[in-house]
Amino acid sequence: MARDRRLTWLLGSSALSNLGDGIGKVAFPLLGASLTRDPLLIAGLSATAFLPWLLFALVSGALVDRVDRRKAMLLANTSRAIIVGALAVLVLFDATTIWLLYAMALLIGTVETIADSAAQALIPAVVPRSGLESANGKLQSAEIVGQTFLGGPLGGVTFAAFAALPFVLNSAGFAIAAIFLLAIRGSYRPKVEGPAPKLRVQLAEGLSWVRSRPLMVQLVAFAAALALTSELAQALLVLYALEDLGLTSAAFGVFALVGGAGGLVGAAVAPRLTRVLSRRAVLTSAVAGCAIAFGVMGLVYEPVSAALLFGVFAASVVTMNVIIGALRHALIPEHLFGRVLGVWRTAVWGAIPIGALLGGVLAAWLNTRAVFFISGALQLGLAGALWVAMARFEAEIDSLDAAVEPVLSGESAPAGA
Repeated sequence: MARDRRLTWLLGSSALSNLGDGIGKVAFPLLGASLTRDPLLIAGLSATAFLPWLLFALVSGALVDRVDRRKAMLLANTSRAIIVGALAVLVLFDATTIWLLYAMALLIGTVETIADSAAQALIPAVVPRSGLESANGKLQSAEIVGQTFLGGPLGGVTFAAFAALPFVLNSAGFAIAAIFLLAIRGSYRPKVEGPAPKLRVQLAEGLSWVRSRPLMVQLVAFAAALALTSELAQALLVLYALEDLGLTSAAFGVFALVGGAGGLVGAAVAPRLTRVLSRRAVLTSAVAGCAIAFGVMGLVYEPVSAALLFGVFAASVVTMNVIIGALRHALIPEHLFGRVLGVWRTAVWGAIPIGALLGGVLAAWLNTRAVFFISGALQLGLAGALWVAMARFEAEIDSLDAAVEPVLSGESAPAGA
């Protein structure tokens, strides 16, 4: 019963922080687009938001393995509430520039590396290993509902009404999310025998563990490649919607809502798909779905069709994320989880700013639609490569549920896998 309550509070906190994220992820590019329509600068804003994952994910992951993970989340959400609140004041007094927006995105992204790493490491503390895919599906659902199904439309509508309002709501979402974490009782500091090792030793342990697991190396490599190729187009989504489709700021939020609906479908069906198909087949199909959706978006001119395709993309991404998230929790030892996740996100999320900048360069050279088509073509190639590469690991990843043991309660011992 206590475990279920902790999961409920964690999901509630995640939903609220993701609501704040969702409002910000629509309001930030809209604010950027109100300051400039240069595709390279708009893509650069997306790159800046994810740059901290390239710079700090390893260190953040190691820190999460040294501190109480619940407290780390609480401090991170409080910090984000303060930073976004300050941005709301600047917007209110019309004191923003594109470079100030870059700085704010960098600050928020840096704190996010702590918040997200701690949240991922905390999941197995509130759910048994046999329920990891279901819990990851619920967490993905909370993220989708918060970020796109509610946050996206709310960010678009409130920005159109009053530019500072979405940032006020964003700040409030982070603040309430921090309060929810106070209801999760217990200590969630990883158990370490003897004195805590030096930070550089911990970082080396995480890297060494990943290098010694061929399956993990393959998953990291393909996830990074997919992140880079999909971000070519995603970084330009606001320009695609406002200029190519002719949407208003408020309509852009509704466009994001369709993506949220698709994501909810992906979160709901992913655990069911793995009961009837191999994880290799589901993962490959999900990547192919991303490819087809973005490729065809580069060819259509009608907003409804484009929105539905974006929903297909979101459903495919979330299906893949649910399965990969569960695989990570099953494969990675509890005491190494933060560091290995840091390695993962340095490679995967660190590829996002590279993809965003490349997308901006391609859009300035060609056009936004061409970038969507190129992104889809590259992802389709990745789907084929993933199918071939995962053949040798198919039996291993489909047998993981039987190979893992239950997780201890987070109240008696810090948990995370």
